[in-house]
Amino acid sequence: MSERTGNISVQTADIFPIIKKWLYSEHDIFLRELVANATDAITKRSTHARLDNKEMPQGAIKVTVDPKAKTLTITDNGLGMDEAEVEKYLAQLAFSGAEEFVKNMKDQGADSGKDIIGKFGLGFYSAFMVSTKVEVETLSMKDGAKPTKWTCLGDPTYTFSESNKTEVGTSITLHLAEDSQEFLNKFKVNETLRKFCDFMPYPISVNEVNEKNDDEPTVINETKPLWRRDPSELKDEDYLNFYKNMFPMDQAPLFWIHLKVDHPFTLEGILYFPKLNPMRPMNERNIRLYAKQVFVSDDVKNVIPDFLSLLKGAIDSSDIPLNVSRSSLQGDPNITRISNYVTKKVAEALKKLFKNDREKYESIWGDIGMFIKYGCISDPKFDEAMRSMVVFKNSEGKFNTLTEYRENIPAEMKEKMGDQIVYFEKEKGDRSLRSQLLEQGIQTIETDDHIDPHFTQHVEMKKQGEDSFQFVASDSVVADLLGSEATGPEDIKVKEIFEKVLNANADDKDKQEVEIQKLKSQGSPAWFKVDEQMKRFQKMAQSMGNDSAFPLKKTLVINPSNPLIQNALKLHERGDKNDLVDKICRHVEDLASISSEGLKNDQRDLFVTRSQTLISELTNLAL
Repeated sequence: MSERTGNISVQTADIFPIIKKWLYSEHDIFLRELVANATDAITKRSTHARLDNKEMPQGAIKVTVDPKAKTLTITDNGLGMDEAEVEKYLAQLAFSGAEEFVKNMKDQGADSGKDIIGKFGLGFYSAFMVSTKVEVETLSMKDGAKPTKWTCLGDPTYTFSESNKTEVGTSITLHLAEDSQEFLNKFKVNETLRKFCDFMPYPISVNEVNEKNDDEPTVINETKPLWRRDPSELKDEDYLNFYKNMFPMDQAPLFWIHLKVDHPFTLEGILYFPKLNPMRPMNERNIRLYAKQVFVSDDVKNVIPDFLSLLKGAIDSSDIPLNVSRSSLQGDPNITRISNYVTKKVAEALKKLFKNDREKYESIWGDIGMFIKYGCISDPKFDEAMRSMVVFKNSEGKFNTLTEYRENIPAEMKEKMGDQIVYFEKEKGDRSLRSQLLEQGIQTIETDDHIDPHFTQHVEMKKQGEDSFQFVASDSVVADLLGSEATGPEDIKVKEIFEKVLNANADDKDKQEVEIQKLKSQGSPAWFKVDEQMKRFQKMAQSMGNDSAFPLKKTLVINPSNPLIQNALKLHERGDKNDLVDKICRHVEDLASISSEGLKNDQRDLFVTRSQTLISELTNLAL
């Protein structure tokens, strides 16, 4: 055939420079677009061959790197095109699609494309993001078809010429621009293909011209990902290997769920519950989103609930709109249905584990607890399903739900306890108080200072049915639960002694408040009590980045039943050991600090000095 030229009808001025510039920060998506087109071509040929009862070779895509010629070629054995079809699909329909794609992006105010899901649709013309010249050689599967070659230099003019292509399919050769020569590196091409095309349905291989390798080119993708397979045919080993391939640096996951639904929307995928690594920062890009096995994004915000971003894995759906801004996804009915379905399936998997294997559930609670509590706080449906299965470790190291905690309260203490749940903060709180409560059959549950302040407040404010819970710290409730009798004159003397010693040189604003509370047990000489509401206000301020907004006022509570306190009172009444009494009062305060939150560095030094002095004086008295 003789060479002839044609022109693309351009509605958008300078569209080629716009295409090149528009997604420059992510210009490697051109490979995804061209390989996706090749996949569609193979699928269409397969369909035609089946309908016409014809044989078809195994579909395959080959990517060839030629560093010397500075070209990158994508070849498929799909249905191919004749000259008329090339003109129709490349010069008219494909270009119109690209033109509309750019226009839509600009209309959404997304000039940089950073807020757009997927960025699908630029299709064939994405080639011009990296090329100064594009050549298409193709041979149609139609009987008697002749091969043709289409060439475009990145402007509205194109040229048809003869081709010597002998095999059905299409080859697209990109003459790479100077600023895109990184794609002449075979390893870069492999990396990009594995990122976007690792689960394409047809084998993709990469080779380099003049490469000295007699072996067959290595296929870089898995053509049938695990989520496309029947779960009944899979073993644990299959799921674990799939996870290891996706997240090679991670420990084995705790467990997983296999998602499969085809009505009223399509969704497949596998979500894993990872073992948390406190040494590594939390990463929100743990779930990879695919559309018909083509990678779309690892930023699934607004596609699934935020709390599910703690999970890892892959989801594949053709019902997620890919060329819209993330903000517009919030009102999309398909996104809402998908989000609700995934949330429901995650809750069902956790409930099944809780009911069928409580021992395993508790053994992995340290890894899944924060995720479940976060889900309860942020998603009402998840909260309804899972709140009753949130567990806390109690004084004896056993796990209880809130309902189980209430059921285990001794009958004689139920009226006093009411709807209270007694807690202590992990690595804080007075152990001796917990022991005294446990002697009376009252457990205390352990809470952290990250998610639990929010979760406990959520439970208090959002009742489920008739259940009502009120969380109270052990230091603030122990006197009400274990108090023995009213204070007498001698107890008032104890209070006055401590106030005098501890506040001898203090300003009014720094004075230590002192209370007297007689306990049945003699175990604790003293403890620090913090107002529950002030503690919560401080936690709230800290979560907002303001540590100084609510300084805590701690009250030192003295137990006059304790022998050390009684002896201090006797020494005081003798009148000749006041210096020793002062030292004992300071020592009692130090012990209370150690039992609650510990001592700061300067306080620790003072404690050591005061302890040495006190012990020295006591040993002198004994000699």
